[in-house]
Amino acid sequence: MRYIEKLLEGVEVKWKKLGEVAELKRGTSITKSTSNEGQYPVISGGQQPAYYIDQFNRKGETITVAGSGAYAGFVMYWNEPIFVGDAFSIKADESQALSRYVYHFLLNIQDKVHDLKSGGGVPHVYAKDVARFNIPIPPLKIQKEIVRILDTFTELTAELTAELTAELTARKKQYNYYREEFFNFDEEKVEQIPLGEIGEFQRGKRFVRNNMILEGVPCIHYGEMYTHYGTWANESKSFLSEVLVETKKLRVAEKGDVVIVAAGETIEDLGKGTAWLGDKGVIIHDACFSYRSPLNPKYVAYFTRTKRFHDQIKKHISSGKISAIHAKGLSTAVIPVPSPEEQERIVFILDKFDTLTTSISEGLPKEIELRNKQYEYYRDMLLTFPKDNLKA
Repeated sequence: MRYIEKLLEGVEVKWKKLGEVAELKRGTSITKSTSNEGQYPVISGGQQPAYYIDQFNRKGETITVAGSGAYAGFVMYWNEPIFVGDAFSIKADESQALSRYVYHFLLNIQDKVHDLKSGGGVPHVYAKDVARFNIPIPPLKIQKEIVRILDTFTELTAELTAELTAELTARKKQYNYYREEFFNFDEEKVEQIPLGEIGEFQRGKRFVRNNMILEGVPCIHYGEMYTHYGTWANESKSFLSEVLVETKKLRVAEKGDVVIVAAGETIEDLGKGTAWLGDKGVIIHDACFSYRSPLNPKYVAYFTRTKRFHDQIKKHISSGKISAIHAKGLSTAVIPVPSPEEQERIVFILDKFDTLTTSISEGLPKEIELRNKQYEYYRDMLLTFPKDNLKA
């Protein structure tokens, strides 16, 4: 027998309209230009407070539902004074239903609340429609136990997220520190040479996102350098047709080349490189360069992610709506050139740090997703009542 069935054994559960057990009330229109800064959050159409002002129009336990915009229907819970703007509030009648119980119930039907969106331009969700939802109402002591269980899952997920995030932050700081230190050689012992004197830069040729397909010739679009690629790669995310590659005579980065992003909106990330280790060559976008040299490609890629490298190239970056750097600017950056064995040793150590931080980065959302699914499972179980106990 499931826990909920034991919990509800011999208990009468009634179905009621949400509007029968709670007051649903529209917010008050307000604009930031007509308000003063203060301590009370303004709840409107987003997932976070729009801003803060010096007055409130709701206090105590309050559930809010975004009334319009991209997040129309988004449900939030507050236990502090707030100002409800372009949203509406739900205040439970505590003699019938606990506010946290109603909140967890609305989270369980969040998709249905979102489905209430209407309007040709900006989507809206209206309080009168949400008020029609049927909600099961067990005795208050049962609601309290359900809330206790679900709040516990919520707290555990928040704690785990905080712990993993702190661990990730610490490891990234450690990684960044050692990455900088490994390129801090004594200039009298290790030769420092401009990249342009060691190897050659080749600029890619233009293709657009609409050209990219699921299979074909491997390619790297410059935008993917910011969102997908790390220090090295042996497989591409995207592909182009052979016909397009041949017709446009697109340019290829071969195995052992370093692909360097040369344009973008974020100056700090400009110049970051990815060592291409795939057996096949990869087509590169015209906002990228490939760099070929006798140096260890991963060694070069790690170097392009240091402050030392970026401090050298930033004076060559042209700023505007899109910032960019040319091959001449990249060529002037001086890189320390230790022996091949030392380059390999540095790469080996930095690979360990890279793997650790990446695994934590990937593990964080996976672990959070697992906890959220666990919470959703128990929420669904605890709010799905045996039919023979329900009263219309």
